[in-house]
Amino acid sequence: MLLEFKAKNYKSFKDELVFTMVPAPKQKGLNYSILNQKIGSKKYKGLSSAVIYGPNASGKTNIIGAMEAYKSIILRGNIRNADVKNAPNPAGSTLELIPNSSLTELNPVDFAIKFIENKLLIQYDLSIDIGNFLDAEYPRRILSETLTVNEEMVFSRKEKLEFGSLKTIKDYLINEFEENSNSATSLARSNLNQEEMFLTNGFKAMFSSKLVNLILNWLENKFMVIYRADTLHLIQKFADPRKHTVYIEKTTNDAAQLFGINSNALGYVVSEDDLEAKLCSIFKNKKAVIAAEMFESYGTIRFVNMFPLVIKAILTGGTLVVDEFDASLHPMALMSIISIFHNDDINRKNAQLIFNTHNPIFLNSNLFRRDEIKFVERDDETHFSKHYSLSDFGTTGEKGVRLHEDYMHNYFISQYGAINDIDFTSIFEKLVDENEVLAKVGKDEIE
Repeated sequence: MLLEFKAKNYKSFKDELVFTMVPAPKQKGLNYSILNQKIGSKKYKGLSSAVIYGPNASGKTNIIGAMEAYKSIILRGNIRNADVKNAPNPAGSTLELIPNSSLTELNPVDFAIKFIENKLLIQYDLSIDIGNFLDAEYPRRILSETLTVNEEMVFSRKEKLEFGSLKTIKDYLINEFEENSNSATSLARSNLNQEEMFLTNGFKAMFSSKLVNLILNWLENKFMVIYRADTLHLIQKFADPRKHTVYIEKTTNDAAQLFGINSNALGYVVSEDDLEAKLCSIFKNKKAVIAAEMFESYGTIRFVNMFPLVIKAILTGGTLVVDEFDASLHPMALMSIISIFHNDDINRKNAQLIFNTHNPIFLNSNLFRRDEIKFVERDDETHFSKHYSLSDFGTTGEKGVRLHEDYMHNYFISQYGAINDIDFTSIFEKLVDENEVLAKVGKDEIE
């Protein structure tokens, strides 16, 4: 369960971005949206969903991009550029694209994440010096990294590598660690690499591969960040694909039938020459199979590609973060998916759904709590983004937000900010006038 994500000097977010999934205090209503996790004698709460609003180019996608880039860096274990480029989010593999493009003085890039997995509260902070925007030749180095488990510092790397109490993770330490703790500590301090995370290298090898694998598994499999959802293509792979001419995944196909498809079924076809399964429309009465993009709507294909991720989140307790989750999908289908994450009887493993959107339908106090509605706006002069929540306005005063208010109406009269007054009239007036002048000049020349 994700509790908090932070980023600083990531693209338009020059100042610190704090994206929290911890419920705001004194919020009433929609208590089914609250997730609970108990660790020892303490109880931690998290939101089951969040929706992000803001105008185009405000920085909404940069929040998701920061999550994806951070995830890519940690899974790679270093701050070198990736050998295989990540096309949807180039900044995740080409790190010189990360720093804010307007800064001239050197500023570090900071990330931090806090989540709960396997009854452990884990926080990992990372600060890196990767130069300025597009400075590909800059000698990079890790400035600091800190791992905290159950609010106890495990290690802190700054000028020196320091260790806290390892009792919190005693069940995760490698065999016979106590007998070799002094030599492991000494070796770790003398073998730090300025471009490599201690977490995924020295700490994993000499202290706790079990704990690091738990963290990496959560990042890779449960922190499902989909940057640029229009590029989403879920590739289905099977243990022995050559045994399947056509494979119909029943749950996904049943959902597609409810969503609305034009064929009898949707399935995955594996050819003898290609081990990658391809989504196809299946016509049982004609005994025919054709590529889905030749017959189904774009919205249907996008739904079928994404629905398995919703299933995975619910069954594993994952956090699904999607850019433009609602693009090309009918609001009723979206409402049903959101209600699944809000349903305590179904969402038993504390799954979460986070997405950005332009659709105002979700600005509804009957759908989302105030602390689940997030905003991003960009300063017209500095072009820096800032992020805040509807709950930050409080409940009193001129801009106070009260329960059951018309959030949508207030948003469109700019009570919450994060909206642009866009009027293209002047552009077209000028264009039409210029076109008439050119037409008149042409007519005069002919005469």
